[in-house]
Amino acid sequence: MIENIDDVCKHLTHGVYVIGVRDGELQNAFTAAWVMQVSFAPPLLAISINPEHYSYQLLKAGKICTVNVLASDQMALAGHFGQSVKDKMAGFAWRQDKTGAPILSDSLAYFDCRVSHFTDAGDHVVAICEVIDAALLKQGKPMLYSQTGDLDGSSELYE
Repeated sequence: MIENIDDVCKHLTHGVYVIGVRDGELQNAFTAAWVMQVSFAPPLLAISINPEHYSYQLLKAGKICTVNVLASDQMALAGHFGQSVKDKMAGFAWRQDKTGAPILSDSLAYFDCRVSHFTDAGDHVVAICEVIDAALLKQGKPMLYSQTGDLDGSSELYE
């Protein structure tokens, strides 16, 4: 095992996002930090997701999602959508754009996406998503993963 891998990986700079997924009438949202742009033309994002989670089943079947950028002061939202609770989307304002995937109205910005393809990545699956539309919703500084401490409990997941 690599010593202090959890501390070292927190120095990889990336943001914190709420990913909205939909398959027909079924929808869900989850917190993700492993998201990155992988192409300019067409604009593509890569999203890493645990295939054991309910949201993965919706993403795989519906093949649409949104990447909602959280602000640095939205730690409570990151924590909330990181939980596995029933009806976790209730009580929040949502909208839709071209794909119909749920957009968190209180986010800084969003990317409305259609899944291009999936690839296995260790204990996760990476969804490569084409950006269909995107918008800045308000001004602010995006949340960085390093600001979340061990909110996701990841320090216990390294082998």
